[in-house]
Amino acid sequence: MQQIATSLTYKTALRNIVHSRELPTLVLLHGRGADENDLLGLADHVNPRFLIISAQAPFRFPFGGYTWYEVLDVGKPEPKQFAESYDRLVQFLRDIKRGFPIDTTQLFLFGFSMGSMMSYSLALTKPHEIRGVIAHSGYIPEDTHLRFRWDELEKTSFFVAHGTLDPVIPVQFGRRSHELLSKVRTDLTYREYPIGHQISEDSLRDFSAWLSDRLDDRRS
Repeated sequence: MQQIATSLTYKTALRNIVHSRELPTLVLLHGRGADENDLLGLADHVNPRFLIISAQAPFRFPFGGYTWYEVLDVGKPEPKQFAESYDRLVQFLRDIKRGFPIDTTQLFLFGFSMGSMMSYSLALTKPHEIRGVIAHSGYIPEDTHLRFRWDELEKTSFFVAHGTLDPVIPVQFGRRSHELLSKVRTDLTYREYPIGHQISEDSLRDFSAWLSDRLDDRRS
């Protein structure tokens, strides 16, 4: 597909091109120290109907790759960088909606680690724009400038995955996300896996099936 001007660098993957038809879309948000190439391999494992767009975080990470923000402590993003990344992601979604044939009722986010925090941030502040979120090995950023719309999540789905052996973001953070989302009316799936800070074959299989189950076949 032709590249368009956006607020973030990105790459796309699309196997089944259907002209003149709006496409269900999955936006990939990588973790710290990676780039827009990092998660593109997931395209081979999700429903081929999806247009996949992988975004690159805006800030260079000193040890290679890119980051969405500096980390003050686990669970605490640096406020100015976090706010800028959030704003650029909001604009990025506007850009791709204008530039690609996206079915805006079937826009999903996949975030790994720090990317899951950004995915949560978008979905919890703009729930009517996000159909669903796969949040893998991350957490909900509670203490930021954002105001989450907890009472408007009925039509937003969440798949939360976390490794019980995660040494980077301990599983307690995933359980806290589960706790918060369990208190509101939303479609929530929570899974733990005996893995570290990574995506496993089991978690990949589970969230891929979850994603296919939530496609609206009337729009296929």
